[in-house]
Amino acid sequence: MSFPVAIQLYSLRNDAKANLYATLKEVKKLGYDGVEFAGLYGHTAAEVRDMCRDIGLDPISAHVPYKEMVEDPEAVLSQYALIGCKYVAVPYLNEDLRPGTEKFPEVIENVAKIGAVAKKLGMTLLYHNHDFEFVKLDGKYALDILYDEVPADLLQTELDTCWVNVGGEDPANYLLKYSNRSPVVHLKDFEGEKSDDMYELIGIDKKASAKSAKFELRPVGSGKQNFPAILEAAKKAGTSWVVVEQDEATMGLTPMESAAKSREYLKSIGN
Repeated sequence: MSFPVAIQLYSLRNDAKANLYATLKEVKKLGYDGVEFAGLYGHTAAEVRDMCRDIGLDPISAHVPYKEMVEDPEAVLSQYALIGCKYVAVPYLNEDLRPGTEKFPEVIENVAKIGAVAKKLGMTLLYHNHDFEFVKLDGKYALDILYDEVPADLLQTELDTCWVNVGGEDPANYLLKYSNRSPVVHLKDFEGEKSDDMYELIGIDKKASAKSAKFELRPVGSGKQNFPAILEAAKKAGTSWVVVEQDEATMGLTPMESAAKSREYLKSIGN
């Protein structure tokens, strides 16, 4: 079984800002079947919908800032329903909201509320993890607590295989743990080990240096991840889509060259 492959457009954010339509056309040319949005780059939802239809890309999902969804879930999520997204995802939690803070229980409650609105609009809410959800609270990973407390009909997983690995778990095994709750899986490759400045590489932290000597994001198939095992687990888990994501281009490649390299690797292993 091979999966339809999307790309998270955050990987190509500068191209998308400059010319979204041209970027989407190039993505299609590289052999991607769909896209996952991270913003609309100054376009209306209807314009983005029409671009995807014209080019033949499936607007499978979108990463939508948590605080925006909390403030006005109906209005915010309706835009992605109009585009035709089947899924919307909580992409990231700021430090004041993360597991172990006094606000994390509130996050769990809000995720359930957002999930209910998404469901009403015909979409499914996902949670996209990093490594900080692998802190243990009362002996259990915070990520597992989230999925235990929010019903599956309101929240599905979008496991990021890089951050699962960095968090200390084998991505394939952890994916199997969430069989029938993992419709979308992020394929992300890396070299090196967990380091203090990892999040500079995904455009979050605002420190001075741009690269970590210990940790480097890579095109899919160019790092340490075992993607044949991950894809086999995804098949067993009932996954519908895989999404390529590389937050920062490395190895002397442009973001689009990185996207091409990732897609070619997946083709080479039969996906």
